[in-house]
Amino acid sequence: MILTKINDRYITYVGYTNNIKKRLSLHNNSKGAKFTKGKFWKLIFKKKYKTKKMAMRDEYKLKKNRIKRNNIKKKFILNNENINTFTL
Repeated sequence: MILTKINDRYITYVGYTNNIKKRLSLHNNSKGAKFTKGKFWKLIFKKKYKTKKMAMRDEYKLKKNRIKRNNIKKKFILNNENINTFTL
């Protein structure tokens, strides 16, 4: 899960990858998913899976579960002292 700040709102994006550094770089250079273009993203949650099928299943669940996404987001924001520097 990655996070960005737009107009004092925090927005998350959930996706699957087998190369986190490359995928985050693509998102931050406007070459990732259309939704992520033109924004600076920070990795806030990752989980490793044995199979792609298992990862895709949990990705789908996390995308649909706003409560869980918000809990992860709030936990990150509360624990990050430098959140004010998290802007474009």
